[in-house]
Amino acid sequence: MIKRIFLLIMFMLQFCFIKAGIVVLNGLSHTYQVETGKVYKGKIAIENTGNQPQSVKLFLQDYSYKSDGTTSYTAPHTNDKTNSDWIKINTNLVTLKAKQKTEVYYEITIPDTISEPGSYWSVIMVEPVDEIKPDHNKQGVNITSIIRYAIQVITNFDSEKAKSDLKFEGVKIEKEEGRRILKVDISNKGNLYCKPTVNIEIYNKKNGQKLENLSSQAMGLLPQTSKSFHIDISKIPPDRYNAVLIATDEDENAFALNVELEVKND
Repeated sequence: MIKRIFLLIMFMLQFCFIKAGIVVLNGLSHTYQVETGKVYKGKIAIENTGNQPQSVKLFLQDYSYKSDGTTSYTAPHTNDKTNSDWIKINTNLVTLKAKQKTEVYYEITIPDTISEPGSYWSVIMVEPVDEIKPDHNKQGVNITSIIRYAIQVITNFDSEKAKSDLKFEGVKIEKEEGRRILKVDISNKGNLYCKPTVNIEIYNKKNGQKLENLSSQAMGLLPQTSKSFHIDISKIPPDRYNAVLIATDEDENAFALNVELEVKND
């Protein structure tokens, strides 16, 4: 009897709460090298992968994040390096038929004067509008799940006079899904967006022999933000090691830190 009730509940969830799915097709980060007084154009490609029509609203917000995983979406002008006033979207609401694709266009008008070189940014939020009205005559559990997208629009002005400035904020080892992960917190104290990679060179503590060179994935890092870069060190045997952490951006600017690495038995 319990099994039949469980199957009935699963059947109700499958067929009572199917919603349209919105997907952004052309990336979540759009970067421009800009000059004062000029206009730049971009687009956001959206698809409704569901079987029902779906309305989508678009709006601007400021954006920041920290290495502890917190992300902040705030009203425009919260960030003093916002470019939200420069961006105009050609529509704030679109409705897509089932399986339909569309493109929403935006323009970036760069002011005639900008106070200082570096990166300015905001995000265009793409959020489905929930149009499902509850029907109290039907049985079931009312489940609503909305996935929204944040498309970064980054404008780099006078990049030659700006720079990233990477700082190591913390290093720790944690176990995740059976793997041993080195987590390196990096902040960008500079004024230019960059996409660094973190390498670790591991040395035998007794004889100085280099044992391993491992890397994280590259990740974008906005000014005055921080992220945690992860390196899988599962194949490193438990012991104490000397190590060098090297954070390198795409312009080959390198920032290094010497550390003592202790890999413990699980």
